[in-house]
Formats: sequence, C-alpha cells, structure tokens
Amino acid sequence: MTNITPETGKLLGTVVAVQANFYRVRLSPAFPPVCLLCTRRSRLKKIGQKVMVGDLVLVEEVDFVDQSGAIAEVFPRQTELTRPPVANADQILLVFAVEDPPLEPWQLSRFLVKAQSTELNLCLCLNKTDLITEETRLKWQDSLEKWGYKPFFVSVDTGDGIAALSDYLSGKITIVAGPSGVGKSSLINTLIPDLHLRVAAVSGKLHRGRHTTRHVELFELPGGGLLADSPGFNQPDLDLDPVNLAFCFPEIRAKLTQGSCKFNDCFHRDEPDCVVRGDWERYEFYLTFLAEAIAREAALHKTPDQEASLKIMVKNDGKKQFEPRLESKKYRRSSRREKHQNLSNLYDN
Repeated sequence: MTNITPETGKLLGTVVAVQANFYRVRLSPAFPPVCLLCTRRSRLKKIGQKVMVGDLVLVEEVDFVDQSGAIAEVFPRQTELTRPPVANADQILLVFAVEDPPLEPWQLSRFLVKAQSTELNLCLCLNKTDLITEETRLKWQDSLEKWGYKPFFVSVDTGDGIAALSDYLSGKITIVAGPSGVGKSSLINTLIPDLHLRVAAVSGKLHRGRHTTRHVELFELPGGGLLADSPGFNQPDLDLDPVNLAFCFPEIRAKLTQGSCKFNDCFHRDEPDCVVRGDWERYEFYLTFLAEAIAREAALHKTPDQEASLKIMVKNDGKKQFEPRLESKKYRRSSRREKHQNLSNLYDN
C-alpha cells in the first residue's frame, strides 16, 4: 500500500458513519484529518460487499474542495459485529449506572453475557458514583470482582475516574454499549468535550432512559482512538448456543480451570460429578439464561407443524420465565360467527 498517495487520487480511510447510501470516511492519520462524504462503487454493490462503520477502505476520486470521494475497496475485517453493526472494534465499553436507574444484577449479567459472547475485550464502567456512598461502592466492587470483573467507577458530574478511563480507551476502537439512561452519551461528551451529543433524562416512573442514539457512529478521542456510540437496549437478546453459554461466565471458566466435569457436554444443572454446579452468586442467572437458550434452539429446529411446548412470559421487572403452552384448539373460544352458524344448523335440522 506504499503507492497509495494523494497524487494517485487514492487514499486510505476509516468509515465513521453510514447513512442511507452515503458513507463518512475519516482519512488515515498520515494525511490531514479530513472527513469525506463518499458513495460506494457499483462493483462493490454487485458483489454484495457491505460497508460498515469501522471498515478500513480505499477511497478513489477524492475531491478535497467538495470533500467527497468513492469507496473502491473494503479491506478484510479483524472483527465484525452485527448488533451494533461495527467492524474492526477492539473492545466493548459496557456502561451502567449504580443509581438512577438503580443497578440490577440480573440486567447487568444479561448485558455482560451478551458482551462476552462477542469475544471482544470487555471493559465495565459504572457511572453516577456520586449518587452512592463509599460503602455501597465497595460492596459492588467486591461483588463484581467475585464475578470476575474489575470495573471503572466514574462520575460524569464530578469527573471522578474519567482520566483513568480515558487512558484505557486511548488508541483503540471501542464500542460503547449499555441500557438507556445510564449516561452513555453524557460520558462520551465528557471524554470528547467538543462533541455535544444529545442526552435525555431518566423516566421517574420506569427508572429507564429514553433512546437518544439512533445509529452507530465513530467519534475520535482527543488522545487517539475511536468511540462507537450505539443505541441503548434495555434487554439484549441472548441468541447463544446453550453449550457455549457457560464460557460467557468468568466464574464458570475459573471453575473449569481448576477441574473438569464428568461429561464433556455437561450443562451444569443436575449432571453427576459437575464442578460448576454449586452455591455461587450468579448460578441462578446462569440456569435462567440456559433455559432460554435451550428453548430458543428448540424453536429454531422444530418442524413447521410442531408447536413449542414452552412459551416465554416477561414479568414487570423484565425477567423472563418459561411456562407450558396450552393446547390452542382445546382452549380456543368459539367466535360469534361460528356460534351463530351452529345455531342456524340446529334450527335447520
């Protein structure tokens, strides 16, 4: 790639935003920090080459006056996520609030498992520490270390912990994720002061935030590196293989390094000689997620005329539980039209 120079009209860049059929491309650091509004070559469309945020691309027909160009090639990706759609990310920064909304272990575990399933490096950040006591913070720190995580405790309002977090993010492409209302956009505004992302307040009734990010976009950190702000999700889908679910729990991975189960395909429920089953804090969460993963896999492999024996019921607190599905024909109520036809047939006879 040494022949790629401004004189040839070809430059390297990173896609920082995708909107409709246009792509904003930030030119590589070897050239002036310029963003171009680019289209995609029809050849790429014909071969089905998708362009994602984070892609390293070759840009042709660069016009610095109009700040435009055309993407001619997409280089191989090191990593790729579909939700949010980001290529070449190094890590995930999972942001939660310790208060307002209150931190819920079940919801946090669900996000942690989903993030671990991507196989990207995971960094946990707990915001709004100014709203809790030091005793509460130490309690959470101790609990999370037992889970296998060493979180960053920060406060956007006071600035505590921001410098250490900024140093950790330097030089990497990081996806910022987490539920709505925990302060993701406010945190990014603090890390990148000139950005001014739109933020929204937390609902006082539901203790949940409103979605302020509608699409994925990369933003440049002052000290180097890029942040991808992603839309918030209150309950991410755990579309995981039941066999691989256990490896998304650091506690289980630690137990398996100290010993092995009797069966290689152990689900760690009631199998004999299991080294994982036991009295540890998130074991019930694991069993709940496992039941969900097994039910989902069964639904994917059932025949079209076969009904699932279980249905998922979502409680008010967002937790899911499985209940037997009633036989639809046996318990179905007759319609008024059907009842009227039956009465007509009766009188006709």
